Amino acid sequence: MSTSGTASGVRVRIAPSPTGEPHVGTAYIALFNYLFAKKHNGTFILRIEDTDATRSTPEFEQKVLDALKWCGLEWSEGPDIGGPYGPYRQSDRKDIYRPFVDKIVANGHGFKCFCTPERLEQMREAQRAAGKPPKYDGRCLHLTAEEVTRRVEAGEPHVVRMKIPTEGSCKFVDGVYGEVEIPWDAVDMQVLLKADGMPTYHMANVVDDHLMKITHVARGEEWLASVPKHILIYQYLGLEPPVFMHLSLMRNHDKSKLSKRKNPTSISYYSALGYLPEALMNFLGLFFIQIAEGEELLTMDQLAEKFDPENLSKAGAIFDIQKLDWLNGRWLREQLTEEQFTQRVLEWAMENDRVRQGLKLSQSRISKLGELPDLAGFLLKSDLGLTPESFAKVKSTPEEILDVLNQVQPDLEKMPEWTVESIEAELRASADKLGKKLKVVVAPLFVAVSGSSRSLPLFDSMAILGRSVVRQRLKVAAQVVASMVGSGK
Repeated sequence: MSTSGTASGVRVRIAPSPTGEPHVGTAYIALFNYLFAKKHNGTFILRIEDTDATRSTPEFEQKVLDALKWCGLEWSEGPDIGGPYGPYRQSDRKDIYRPFVDKIVANGHGFKCFCTPERLEQMREAQRAAGKPPKYDGRCLHLTAEEVTRRVEAGEPHVVRMKIPTEGSCKFVDGVYGEVEIPWDAVDMQVLLKADGMPTYHMANVVDDHLMKITHVARGEEWLASVPKHILIYQYLGLEPPVFMHLSLMRNHDKSKLSKRKNPTSISYYSALGYLPEALMNFLGLFFIQIAEGEELLTMDQLAEKFDPENLSKAGAIFDIQKLDWLNGRWLREQLTEEQFTQRVLEWAMENDRVRQGLKLSQSRISKLGELPDLAGFLLKSDLGLTPESFAKVKSTPEEILDVLNQVQPDLEKMPEWTVESIEAELRASADKLGKKLKVVVAPLFVAVSGSSRSLPLFDSMAILGRSVVRQRLKVAAQVVASMVGSGK
């Protein structure tokens, strides 16, 4: 997106955390900010929020960049292209935050807290047992300056927390919800600086938005309850807060929150199944505009034209997969020429080197080319059509198969890297936990991942398919096998 003529001074950002597969919710919030910038001739910025050092990885950061680029979103400033307010990765900004925290403490708005994790856990358990929401009880709030100095000099680990007003409420105007009032007693004494010297998300977020001159913060409604903390930090630093806009979360049909436990939520899942990025953006963009029936098919430019941030729905965005399928079908049929369609099919098949890797594995396993679709077709299928009969050749009982699937799913979920070697190592560890031989664990996984008991090597196939597709296939397999338990099949 060009930044020429950014006379409006509007600056918005998307600030994902690279802690897992990029979620369609990230694309939804990113699209809103992108359209908002286009509408106001402003600047759209990408910032990586990796204050959670234990879960953030360079692999996931690259996935975030790739996924948002695949969506067709372009940013004017970011970790990959730089810009006047960099660096755009929080871990590279560590030294920037300390003076802001020190200023809050020096002005009497923050305090050092020496409570151990064990003490905090006991405190929370007692609060929960008493039916109260868990929050910091203020134990270190009243330590004398001498005691604080003595404990710091003794090398005692500590964090910095913010003070919260004891009465009244925080009132602010949200760009979507209008006037909001949250009582101060519902707000926790947030940690601002962790014991390792890294800021928490809340502290870094405010400082970065200020230094990057962000004018409007548009994010999911789950952050609405954090606004009082953010407003206080701005006040404690003597800074002007941006305009806040909290967008309704994407939900399933039953109004439950869109989560990977129920639905495929990774952007990579939709690209792997052959959804067009234009159709996905079209689908998400419809949540932000008012249109008449028959006007649903819209390009990014048409979405920007019709985009009206003053007239947003609070009703919630229902992630209706059938509507996405319908829109995607229309894009395939109506918006692509024959040449473009062919080109898209080839690009899709070659995505993540899928077809080439599949052919490499197939070469030594066939006697004629016509056997290829049956052997390797599962790498391109959107649905394997699993039934109880699919598991007929697996020697384990349905109960045993279900045990395997229930063990393997969370084990694979926590893997930081997704490679043939790490998949094999994780599945060997899963087999050990279950007290089973590896081949007993692998047999039902073959069926779950490929739809057949004779196929390409499992670990390689899982690596080619990718984490988000494997996650969904294991989930579907678990549902099929669960229906067999107790049915005598």
